[in-house]
Amino acid sequence: MISVVILGAGNVATHLFKAFDKAENITVIQWYNRNLDSLNQYINSVDITDDLNNLKEADVYILAVSDDAIGNLSSELPFENRLVVHTSGSVGVYDLDKKHKRGVLYPLQTFSKNVKIDFANVPICIETIDKKNYPLLKKLTKSIGSPIKRVNSDQRKVLHLAAVFVNNFTNQLYRIGHEITESEGAEFDLLKPLIVETAKKIIDTSPFMAQTGPAKRNDKKTIKKHLKLLENNQQHKAIYELLTTSIQRTHGTKKL
Repeated sequence: MISVVILGAGNVATHLFKAFDKAENITVIQWYNRNLDSLNQYINSVDITDDLNNLKEADVYILAVSDDAIGNLSSELPFENRLVVHTSGSVGVYDLDKKHKRGVLYPLQTFSKNVKIDFANVPICIETIDKKNYPLLKKLTKSIGSPIKRVNSDQRKVLHLAAVFVNNFTNQLYRIGHEITESEGAEFDLLKPLIVETAKKIIDTSPFMAQTGPAKRNDKKTIKKHLKLLENNQQHKAIYELLTTSIQRTHGTKKL
């Protein structure tokens, strides 16, 4: 049985707790957060604490906190030479205090507290400084059914950057699309099958080959009409022009 202490109460911490709680060979022996109000709903499921000095001894301590808090929190832990890992995509493994055995357990997925996640569809990127600690993180990850990838800090940082493009920026484009449809009372829901098909297409096709639309085919008339429709929102217009130029340069319809 792998004993775990979770530190933090955000989206990632909450989903990890739920996944670990269901796993047969993992026990979350304690959950720490500086504000216990965030953990009160789990008081009957796990020991909760807001005092670092009361942390129990465990096989692994998972710091699922904001990037800025990782270094300080790891240095404040009142013990040393235990396995401490963080869940960040953009923070290096060496940012953890060197008094610990250090590692990273980075779930490459978007998390919202009230949206269910199947960890079978969540690749987890693992890194340890000492290779002796890798098997434990691998076993922990396998116990919740996640695909495992051994990824170093540099690779993880570019994966996180790419994730911002394909997830956060894409979601903002969905929001812009929603605003555009609302401006004329059109139904955004009519676009949802297109959104799903676009995502499905790149499972078997590269993003380069999957690209379609007026920018790729250099349909100047359509582009001009779209820009005309966006005249009342210069921010949306600027985004349209930027992405159109990017597509055209990628596909050779516009010179660099």
